[in-house]
Amino acid sequence: MNAILKPTPHTTLVSLRQLNKHYGDFTAVDNLSLEIQDGEFLTFLGSSGSGKSTTLSMLAGFETPSSGEIEVAGRSLVNVPPHKRDIGMVFQRYSLFPHMSVRDNIAFPLAIRKLPAAERDKRVNAMLKLVQLEAFAHRRPAQLSGGQQQRVAIARALVYEPRILLMDEPLGALDKKLREDLQDELRHLHRRLGITIVYVTHDQEEAMRLSQRIAIFSHGKVVGLGSGVELYQNPPNAFVASFLGNSNFLQATATGNAGAVFEGQPVSIRPQAQTGSQQPLLLMVRPEKALALSQAAAAATPLPPGWNEVAATVSEVLFLGESQTCSAVTAGGTALTVKALSASGMALTPGEAVRVRWAAGDACVYTEWAAADLKKG
Repeated sequence: MNAILKPTPHTTLVSLRQLNKHYGDFTAVDNLSLEIQDGEFLTFLGSSGSGKSTTLSMLAGFETPSSGEIEVAGRSLVNVPPHKRDIGMVFQRYSLFPHMSVRDNIAFPLAIRKLPAAERDKRVNAMLKLVQLEAFAHRRPAQLSGGQQQRVAIARALVYEPRILLMDEPLGALDKKLREDLQDELRHLHRRLGITIVYVTHDQEEAMRLSQRIAIFSHGKVVGLGSGVELYQNPPNAFVASFLGNSNFLQATATGNAGAVFEGQPVSIRPQAQTGSQQPLLLMVRPEKALALSQAAAAATPLPPGWNEVAATVSEVLFLGESQTCSAVTAGGTALTVKALSASGMALTPGEAVRVRWAAGDACVYTEWAAADLKKG
């Protein structure tokens, strides 16, 4: 099959340029530009209404851009109908034909393209083997589990060897364990085929498990783009820091020379942070990068160079199996969360006075943000 050929690495396959989609006065996609690499697994991540599914629909040809350009391998697709775009599509609803067998469902795209019977059989057999449904070839969709039906839908989308596979929340209707199993299968499938996959989800954990790169959407724009590691460890802005994972936000004021003041107390910030004196700052510390120590433990453990420490009071401690979290509040009302492995023995109780510590180098520094950026969704 042609799809098994590995793509040239780092070659741009899809270019979205200044793409806009308006519905009356509502802007669903706002001047979006994005390049998708040949053979990559890229996920569009965002909350409902962020523009991710609309962008996918324009790439598929189900929606027409209000303005802008969509190119695949240098060819404009704006006026090309969906069935001529060489793009496969998998939806959350399986959309299988209930009266057809698994084999006939997979063969359907080949039948409407009038491929010879021998070639159809060859490709369908290869797909059944790929998605591990050979023993179920003659069953109908109603006789399959949800996960099996979704594998049929994936096989049907791949059987005519599209260059690009688009997936819109394909695992959203499945339970957690089955969803994780199929995520693993999708990852392995992508590695074997080398096909370009563009995947839409609102589930950040799913995006992190599947993707080589993630495009984070908000209000019709891509506000963060990179690998999961890059976006999590060094979010480009406060919105991405808030949306992807959990974060502690501390509002401070710069004092110059890699220093700032938080709730009247001097703290250190990253030396490379570009700040002006008296400039408002937002510091972001991931919960697993912070430590919460009892007063006795803090007194017995000197503060390491380059670390900060603030006083707080424990409000809640949650045991989560392999990890536990401690929620605390500073005297100025800033909420802080500390996450540690359960084996670390973080034995704290609500109402207890603690010292929360973090390394200055572990705190991202933002000079521009809005209150709405610090809320999920």
